[in-house]
Amino acid sequence: MTDWNTKMIEEFRARGGKNVPNFGDRLLLLTVKGAKTGTPRTYPLAYTRDGDHIIVAASKGGSPSHPDWYRNVVANPDVEVEIGTERFKAHATPVPQGAERDRLYGQHSDVMPGFKDYELKTDRIIPVVVLDLVGSAVAA
Repeated sequence: MTDWNTKMIEEFRARGGKNVPNFGDRLLLLTVKGAKTGTPRTYPLAYTRDGDHIIVAASKGGSPSHPDWYRNVVANPDVEVEIGTERFKAHATPVPQGAERDRLYGQHSDVMPGFKDYELKTDRIIPVVVLDLVGSAVAA
């Protein structure tokens, strides 16, 4: 895990997920099992909502490859999500391309315009992931 990720996770938890610098209240923590090792890994990600669904984008800042967390989610779609001071289990559904991906990514980038820049930096289609709550939230 990068120093930036570690710092953002610490900042998120210290602030109870609120008013996180550069993200405000739009940062969540996604914990996934490694595709090869099964080891849990936590990633800070910007998110938006689409009705009851939580939407994240596998942008990796517009780099040419998908982020590790995306490959892990494809292999292990049962994840844990922290938003604010709540933690819950969720099921992740990757949407790698198509009209629904375009709609969700467009909506995501309308709320956070930096994501429009990421699309311009890469030739790959940036997938989105839909996170659906499974069960009840608990205090983080």
